Amino acid sequence: MFNQLGVIGCGLMGGSFALALRRAGLVKRVVGYSKSPSTTERARKMGIIDVAAESALLAVSGSDIVLLAVPVAATETTFRAIRHLVEPNVLFMDVGSTKRDVVDAARRVLRERIATFVPAHPIAGKEASGIEHADAGLFTGRQVILTPLPQTNVVMLQKATDSWAAVGAQVLKMSPENHDAAFAAVSHLPHMLAFAYFSAVVNQPAGRDFLSLAGPGFRDFTRIAASNPEMWRDILIANREEIIKQSALFRHGLNAFEQVLQTGNTEALESMIRGPAEGRAAWQMGSLRVPGSGAQGSGAGGTPGAPAGAGGAAGGATGVAGAAAGAAGNAAASSGSASTGGAAR
Repeated sequence: MFNQLGVIGCGLMGGSFALALRRAGLVKRVVGYSKSPSTTERARKMGIIDVAAESALLAVSGSDIVLLAVPVAATETTFRAIRHLVEPNVLFMDVGSTKRDVVDAARRVLRERIATFVPAHPIAGKEASGIEHADAGLFTGRQVILTPLPQTNVVMLQKATDSWAAVGAQVLKMSPENHDAAFAAVSHLPHMLAFAYFSAVVNQPAGRDFLSLAGPGFRDFTRIAASNPEMWRDILIANREEIIKQSALFRHGLNAFEQVLQTGNTEALESMIRGPAEGRAAWQMGSLRVPGSGAQGSGAGGTPGAPAGAGGAAGGATGVAGAAAGAAGNAAASSGSASTGGAAR
């Protein structure tokens, strides 16, 4: 049981976490802060928070658990604003979709106080953002990725694990590097492709006419192109190195398809389609089995310090396969999972 939760960023994620902790009977009091006073006032009137704080520091004061539900680009500024109250007995977590930049910011600002910070990424969300869409059941059955550091206090790590599990989440652990590599593949690149593809269609001379003929396939493929521009600007910039690597792999695959089309080899084309079609048909969100590979992920018992890259992702011990599987079919959740101060992602 926590005496007080401090929420910095009263939006979808921050509000949902507050409601989820309340429903689980794990918190007595909730104090919230957002840049927009109208947001915190709305959260108070909805019963999501008990008190609206006038600053991030005041939201931390007296809290024994703090959730930073702010855009990843605002993480360092937020850490600087609250640093003096980052105490060893207070659990601090974030909800950012990228982890290396968040961890780097924590190292720069918190320094020796970093042991109390447990980086987290809930793979959950909605297409609609904002405190009015906060939902106590948002994390039920969803994955939450923790990326603890060598300096992370084991007691705080256990508290973080127990807190997310208590609100219904499946908790996985991996290194920040493996996290960003995995989510570049299954979340960040798909969003970038959706943005680029929709733009390519609509900017053609007959693009508007084409859109009038689009059906469910186009709707499904481009749904995540409607995601928050500011939020995804920050995510794509923060994880650009890994996204560019994944983009190169995608270009290689696309080029292979184009080459087969040019030759008119129908047998080769069907074979290239069959593999992904069967794999996608067999795949289930959250499954640790990678269709067609025979590989089996290990789940929550990931190794936080495992090396990044293909070797780390291929090894079941890191839990990357399981986390990636959960995120791949949850692009909508990913697009709503990190908060802004007023429309939390």
